[in-house]
Amino acid sequence: MKIKLTCVAAAVCCLGSAAFAADVGGVEVTGYSRGGGVYSYNKDQQIKGGLTLGGDLQKFRLGNEGDYGVEVNIAKTFDVEGVKYKLDYMPTKWNSGNVGTEQAFVEMSGLSFAPEAKVWAGQRRLRIQDVHIVDKFLMDYGVNEGAGVTDLSVGSVKVGASLQTGDTFDNKMIAGTSANRLNVDISEINTNPGGKVRVMLASVSTSGLKSSGGSGFTLNHNQSNFLVPGLTNSLFLQTSSGYAALNGQFNAFNTTYTGANFTGANAANNLVAGKKSSRIAESIAWQSGRFGGQAILGYQTTKADDATFTTKDTSLGGRMSYAYSQNFKMLLEAGTTSRKFSDSQDAQRLNKVTIAPTIAMSPDFWSRPELRFYVTRANWNAAAATANSATTDATGTSNANTGFGANGRTSQTLAGVQYEVWW
Repeated sequence: MKIKLTCVAAAVCCLGSAAFAADVGGVEVTGYSRGGGVYSYNKDQQIKGGLTLGGDLQKFRLGNEGDYGVEVNIAKTFDVEGVKYKLDYMPTKWNSGNVGTEQAFVEMSGLSFAPEAKVWAGQRRLRIQDVHIVDKFLMDYGVNEGAGVTDLSVGSVKVGASLQTGDTFDNKMIAGTSANRLNVDISEINTNPGGKVRVMLASVSTSGLKSSGGSGFTLNHNQSNFLVPGLTNSLFLQTSSGYAALNGQFNAFNTTYTGANFTGANAANNLVAGKKSSRIAESIAWQSGRFGGQAILGYQTTKADDATFTTKDTSLGGRMSYAYSQNFKMLLEAGTTSRKFSDSQDAQRLNKVTIAPTIAMSPDFWSRPELRFYVTRANWNAAAATANSATTDATGTSNANTGFGANGRTSQTLAGVQYEVWW
């Protein structure tokens, strides 16, 4: 049995931060962190990055994170004759990588011509809506350098817009290439009692890349008290092309893609084409007394501009929480995923179930911090084992003993302890 201890110092730091006031001397400190000890019963098969077939909605994360780290957001707001401006900086540290800059921007609000609007410039993380159990923001048009506005009132709706480049503070696109992306989203569109629609558009222009430009469209409908009180439903209809991703970000420009940037000396030799994708996803969330949870059903198709086949990904699963007392609950998560190529290859399948006795701050599903003691059991078919028989590390080196299909295995048991905290 091999023990992997991760981010103990980060846990102490984050839990300590959560215990104190988040506003210290006018400086607002928020953040997120997860980590813990992982115990693998398959000694020759350590999974890097968690068990997933690779689709956007295919990593059911409980007892299957595969990564660890901390991000701390530090913000200070000033008021000058009724006009407010905010300085915001978020450093991050994930896994064995270096400390990076997730966001660093200036924001102004309270302007006479649009007092409700927030105008910003710099590098800002603009996450809109996620499905937590698969660790995926389905609407998300950060993180790149640029400028924009949020919360602009236009009649009865809110409008946001940004114009961002392919650069970030940490990485720049290589010489001879460029990318710009315009995002516009319209929210607070009332459609029915308890229901609201949000629309997001993306347009990408590029030069020096393997494909040209791209566009994206998302229609999201959120419904509160769906069928029964306490149940919410989120429906996503999404399509994109070229270097516009389904969620509103950039698609990868090359094989050493990090965030939205080229990295590495040979980046120019590893250009990848844009792709056309479509997705329909539905997620429900609920809290009824001691019983809470979230579930998702998703189907996505993707075809690269230079490919002859289409990838079809499905995902179905959920996480349930039942509180036995104020500070103790049981978590159960189960998910099944598949990946099929429109050629002669067999469909890949991966099933995963996790049970996790959990110490929490309250009985609510969303209560954090949580300290989880989990056991995960996963199995996959031969097609998935073959397709995932090796992984590639940060240096580009193939590691034949780290893929979850390595050594002919078609199952894995993981046990460990994990904290998750946000504040």
